Amino acid sequence: MRIQARPEPVDLDPGRTAMLVIDMQNAFGSPGGMFDRVGVPIGSIQAAIAPTRAAVEAARRAGLKVIYLKMGFQADLSDLGTNGGAQEHFFAHMGIPDGVLTRDEWGSDIVNELTPAPDDAVVYKTRFSGFYETELDDLLRAAGITHLIVTGCTTSICVESTVRDAFFRDYHCIVLEDCTAEPMGANLSRSNYDATLLLVERVFGSVSTGPELVEALERVVQDATR
Repeated sequence: MRIQARPEPVDLDPGRTAMLVIDMQNAFGSPGGMFDRVGVPIGSIQAAIAPTRAAVEAARRAGLKVIYLKMGFQADLSDLGTNGGAQEHFFAHMGIPDGVLTRDEWGSDIVNELTPAPDDAVVYKTRFSGFYETELDDLLRAAGITHLIVTGCTTSICVESTVRDAFFRDYHCIVLEDCTAEPMGANLSRSNYDATLLLVERVFGSVSTGPELVEALERVVQDATR
């Protein structure tokens, strides 16, 4: 199939393409979650839910592998980092209290509208990149995946970190701009969100939209039923 994208259209083999849904969990995108509690605006993340849901549902219908990434730590935070590492400093700087991203609790659950299906894969991560000390790369290699459709939050942190690591591993990433969100820097003349999309378009992959993906996948389904 071919998906319209920037800087140019991308030809994809559905059997070698997977969709990543990054950190679309209650801690970041739901009222009462971690971001909401410390005053980080979540409106843009909530706005990305509907187009992401449409894209995920189209991906499932076309037989693409769907993989959810979730940020979550052990209850004792033993996997957060040591010796005042950069990640621990980031959370402290954001005013995020300990224990709000514990695995298998409400904050680490995917938002209701995007609940994983039984056949979807769910991968926990403890760093911004979905590849750092996780099974993601092994899972993708085993399935013969070469291209990744990327959605999630936040655009300039966990999405960009994952895209960069994917690029280093020779995956071609297509980021869906309406299915990602970035609260930080939204009031700047060029936001963090805009900067990441520019980097992806120019260096690390391609940029497209949810409707463009849905249209391409619907053609795949129609062709398969003829």
